[in-house]
Amino acid sequence: MPEDSFTITDNRSGETVTVPVVDGTISAAALRELDRGLWFYDPAYLSTANCDSQITYIDGDEGVLRYRGYPIEQLAEKSSFLEVAYLLIHGELPTEAEAAEWIHHITFHTYVHEDITRFIKGFRYDAHPMGTLVSTIAALSTFYPEAKDIDDPYTRLVQIIRLMAKMPTMAAFTYRNRMGLPYEYPVNHLDYTANFLRMMWSVADPDYEPDPTLTRALDVLFILHADHEQNCSTTTMRTVGSSRADPYSAVAAATCGLYGPLHGGANEQVIQMLHEIGSFDNVPAYVERAKSGDVLLQGFGHRVYKNYDPRAKIIKETADAVFKVTGLNPLLDIAMKLEEVALSDSYFMDRRLYPNVDFYSGLIYEAMGFPLDMFTVLFAIGRTPGWLAHWVEMLGDPEQKIYRPRQKYTGVGERDYVGIEQR
Repeated sequence: MPEDSFTITDNRSGETVTVPVVDGTISAAALRELDRGLWFYDPAYLSTANCDSQITYIDGDEGVLRYRGYPIEQLAEKSSFLEVAYLLIHGELPTEAEAAEWIHHITFHTYVHEDITRFIKGFRYDAHPMGTLVSTIAALSTFYPEAKDIDDPYTRLVQIIRLMAKMPTMAAFTYRNRMGLPYEYPVNHLDYTANFLRMMWSVADPDYEPDPTLTRALDVLFILHADHEQNCSTTTMRTVGSSRADPYSAVAAATCGLYGPLHGGANEQVIQMLHEIGSFDNVPAYVERAKSGDVLLQGFGHRVYKNYDPRAKIIKETADAVFKVTGLNPLLDIAMKLEEVALSDSYFMDRRLYPNVDFYSGLIYEAMGFPLDMFTVLFAIGRTPGWLAHWVEMLGDPEQKIYRPRQKYTGVGERDYVGIEQR
């Protein structure tokens, strides 16, 4: 009997099965060897691995995050977002020639069809940018019907480039539409992130170029958000992709998953919490309310990390650089006091509730001038290469089939239909 294994005994029949432990997991199929009518019940998939992936490694207890083996700290310090996107999708960092070709293709696909611009203009002036973005991504599938040929590697790559290139353009257009401003079209002499900031902020200034410190800060934030293994939106991407839907439909679905306040909207919740606290002096009382269960301490704790989120450390350093350009965000003192009080309180320490990536990212976005409802849109731009990497990986995995989790039925038994006049 292998030492690294489990032996499961069915006490009803006395039959046993030995299950090997492989990479910290056991196969659920082994249980069905004992009884094909049995299924694991695992709400929210807290103990279930749904795929074999080589993209992102997380050790939540140690606070480790790596993309394709590279520590997030090294990538955030030395790399660029487009280089990290290449790494996630292709599996290796690009050579100089590969990077030049990748950047060239993405830069020259940033324009969207004029019918897309008119589509965005069809939304009400007060439409949430995230809702507009979701709809626009889905609409792209009607412009590129060849995207349905997902078995062709070249066609897949073209759609990946289009999605990477057009996400910041569509994101900026959703903001400009909300503000009643004319669209600023992309230019080819700026890099990916600078181009996005120009489309956001330029008003009739052909020579406008964003501050390089702010551009680099946003590029780092995109890197930190690029992937995070099987979170809600990435699992949605794989679920929809498993039906062999085109990548635009799958990314639109993933963006919907990101939309919720428990996922991509979490940094917006942090800012709202800091506004609610109101002042430095109100922090201790708010912390006590959190301990008693009256309020949630937004931006603390994580489903995966039981240590300090490694992305939060990097963002804290990035915030210092941003505030030197923008001036201090008035909420910063409240945030730092909140972190100090919480991390010196045994209630939070014992529960391993540390600041996560959302705690400081919202402060940076607000200091840079982004409205609250654009925060999740920024997250979507950063997460796009991660979604696409998982989509490509899933399509190439022979073990993957259309996703179809089981349910535990607890409803009523069979009953006869009763006509409406007798009910």
